[in-house]
Amino acid sequence: MTTVSEQRLAEIFVEVADTLVAEFDVIEFMQMLAQRTAGLVDDATVGLLLADERGLLQFMAASDETARLLELFQLQWSDGPCLEAFRTGEPVVNADLGAAGDRWPQFAPYASAGGFRSVHAFPLRLRNDVIGAMGVFGTRSAALDDADVRIVQALADVAAIGLLQERTIHRGEVLTEQLQGALNSRIVIEQAKGAVAQAREVSVDDAFQLLRAHARRTNQRLSDVARSVLTDRSSLHGLSGH
Repeated sequence: MTTVSEQRLAEIFVEVADTLVAEFDVIEFMQMLAQRTAGLVDDATVGLLLADERGLLQFMAASDETARLLELFQLQWSDGPCLEAFRTGEPVVNADLGAAGDRWPQFAPYASAGGFRSVHAFPLRLRNDVIGAMGVFGTRSAALDDADVRIVQALADVAAIGLLQERTIHRGEVLTEQLQGALNSRIVIEQAKGAVAQAREVSVDDAFQLLRAHARRTNQRLSDVARSVLTDRSSLHGLSGH
């Protein structure tokens, strides 16, 4: 794991724990968690899955496009470390993808072919309540030590507590309904990413950054910006690379 100062680590935990804000945005929160975790682990990309109202995992956020594809592949084939961590409620740590063909016959060869060498998966949990999973995919075989594992699992736990806390604050809301709304918004965001990438002739990752930057600059929800792009293509001109 990258050496991170205690101050920076404390800042990350405070940021992940801070769900007590007006207009809490689940997608933006999960996106922040994915990026902060990726920044802690050397040569890693991070993806996040959350359970819908039926208890089925759905893609929610990723630190980049490769992580999104890895998570979607797991969902498509019902095979992979994040599904295992979600099902068991226990982390998957230091798995060598080159030797994991028997464990994940579909996912391991796919991830290895994409240049990944190691994988870790952490359940988003509060005691026995598991609401999702976070995958950490590495291009090197460097292992996480016990301290690293505790830090990343703690981030996942804090995120789960924050999501569950949000349900408590809004007494009339049920967590699964909130997550389902976020999942629906995620579909719109994926469509908007493609539209921006095509219109601006940029990568999907760069298109996503344009959408996020515009949402922050105009103080809008990311999902609202995405809907504007899809319903009014003239709004594409308002996106700035700065």
